[in-house]
This record gives sequence, C-alpha cells and structure tokens, in this order.
Amino acid sequence: MNAALVVFIKEGRESLRDRRVLLNALVLGPLLTPLLFLVLMQVIVGREIERAEKPLPVTVIGAEHAPNLVEALRQQGMEPGPPVPDPEAAVREQRIDLALRIGPGFGEEFRAGRPAEVEILYDSSRQDVRGALDRLEGMIGSYATRTGSLRLLARGIAPSLAAPIVIAGRDQATPQARGAMLLGILPYFLILSVFLGGMWLAIDTTAGERERQSLEPLLINPVARAQVLLGKLLATAAFSMTSLVLGLLAFMAVGNLLPAGDAFAGVSIGPRFVLQVLPLMVPLVLLVAIGQIGVASFARSFREAQTYLGLAQLVPLIPSILMMIVPMHAQLWMSAVPLFGQQIAILALLRGETLSALGLGLGAAATLLAALGIFHLTLRLFLSERVAISS
Repeated sequence: MNAALVVFIKEGRESLRDRRVLLNALVLGPLLTPLLFLVLMQVIVGREIERAEKPLPVTVIGAEHAPNLVEALRQQGMEPGPPVPDPEAAVREQRIDLALRIGPGFGEEFRAGRPAEVEILYDSSRQDVRGALDRLEGMIGSYATRTGSLRLLARGIAPSLAAPIVIAGRDQATPQARGAMLLGILPYFLILSVFLGGMWLAIDTTAGERERQSLEPLLINPVARAQVLLGKLLATAAFSMTSLVLGLLAFMAVGNLLPAGDAFAGVSIGPRFVLQVLPLMVPLVLLVAIGQIGVASFARSFREAQTYLGLAQLVPLIPSILMMIVPMHAQLWMSAVPLFGQQIAILALLRGETLSALGLGLGAAATLLAALGIFHLTLRLFLSERVAISS
C-alpha cells in the first residue's frame, strides 16, 4: 500500500499542475452539468408554465357558424385567429399550431339537439403542440358538458341521470414525487460529472504518459504492477469524487434558480440529499475510474483514448432514456445493475422514498464486483509490455 500511495500522490501532484486536467475535472465537469440542467428545466418547465397562463391562439375557420361556441371558448382563454386559405397545409408546414374548423351545418345540428361536429387540425408529430391540443379539447368538452346539462334541465330531467357513475380521482402522489418526475434527468447529470471528473486524469496517466515515454520508467521500478495500477485508480477516483462533490454543491445552488410554481414544490436538493448521494456513488466512482483507466490503457494514443472515453459518456444516458420512455416499477434485481441501480436510487431519494437496505447493499456489492473484474483485466494489460510501448 505504501507504493500505491506514492503513485497516488505522484499522479495527484502532476495532475494539479496540469491546467487542462484542472479545467476539465474541477471546473467544466462540476459546473457544466448543473448549467445544462438549469437551462433544460428553464426551457421545458418555463415554456409549459407560460403556455398554461397565456391565451391559447387558435385559427378558427367558420366562426360565423357557431358564434356562441367561439365566444365561450374565448372566455376560457382561447384567442381566435383569422382563417387561412389552406389550414391543412398551414398545420403541416408549422405556420400555425392548431386550427378549429366549424362546418356550415353546425348551427342546424346544434339547434336540433343532435351531436354537432367540429374539427381540430393538428400535427401529432409535434410534441410541443400536445399541451395546446389537450387544453383546447378541454375547453370544448367543458362547453359541451354545460350545454348538455342545460338541455336536460329544459326538459325537466336532472343532469345527474345522464351520469350514473362519477369518477372521483384521488391523486396519491406527493408534491415531492410530482416534482421529482420532472427531475428524471438529474441522475444522468450527476453520473456525467463523475465521468468528466476522472476522464482526463485517466487518459493522462496512461496514454499520455506512454506518449511522453514516462510510463516505462515508472513500470521498471521494483514495485508490483498491481500497486502502480491501484495508485492510478485512487488518483482518478479522487478527482472523480471531487468533481461529484463540487457538482452536487452546484446543483444545490441551481435548485434555488429553478422555475417558480408548483412544478418543483416539495423537491429539495439540499445538504441531506448530498449526504445521501455521496456514499451511494462511491462504488460507481471506483467502477468508472477503473473502466476509464482500462480503456485509456488499451488505446494506442492519447487522441484515441480521448475518442473512446468521449463515446463512453453516452453509456449512462441509456438507463435515463429507458426510465423516461418505458415506465417501470423498480425491482430488487435492478439494483444489481451498475449505473441503472444508482439512477433508480437517486430518483427514489428525490421522491422522498425510503431506500431498501438490501437494495443498497446489493447495488454496492454488484458495482464493486464489476470494478474488481475490470481491475483484474486492466492489471493483465499492465503486466504486458504493450502498455508501456508508445507505438
């Protein structure tokens, strides 16, 4: 262990002198991800809040056929727009978001007490239109329900007879759980800060030293290769952990800048959250660090290692996308999958749930076993002459 600590101190001292490593590990890593997260939340949530509060612009064709309907929709927040010659083409070409078309037979059908049809023209491939479409459909549905009730009352029939069953929804989600749903991408940003924190150190202490021809003199010392590798692992993990701590502190500051409103009510990225996440991430930090060292040691040049590890940053994005696209209930076996288990645990913390001790232990054990396996594979590479040869 003395030799490993010597290598650890040596790599740490050299990295602290390298402005490129400091910039990427201790500045860009911790600050870039919180800023990206803040911009993302401001754009997504801020836009939805603004749309919900602003009048809803809708192009109306045939407003003269249903003036009462148009006036009722205006009172609910719709802003009627003038008709356009070809509304279908206008929607497809994204010149307008929504178009409401009222046919000439609407008034006759409405006065006769028969269902009167209106058409809503929209483009289902545009996700940004979904909220406006739901809002317009809700307005029309509200007007239809109110009109139907008045018709029944005019005939001496209680409107409740037309609704033999009433659904009373009881949302059991806490404000914290609803806010955490919007923060589903946060675990990815935390893991990304771990990748960014140790990447340049892992490259510089392997491929970089090999190109500078300083790795071979280190390896010819009468020290076990395992201790040399362990020292490099500790240095890389230390920088990754430092990047994670700084990133969490930055997220604490960013949490106060999130859009105001009920969207993030109850969600707190505070000291308690930080203290819970740090021990949870330690096994993953070791796994990421030894994985980066292994990949950088296998690469034949600094540039090649940079390319490989740059692509590796996309790996933690896969579980995040899966959890957002394919809703799934967390199960015990998921905790044993590195990256996946950590993201599930962080989301549970954001929701205010109590973590299972068995799940935490299983996740830590599985991640450490994976790190040990990669350490063994990387050690075999360090035992060969190839790791010290620059060409």
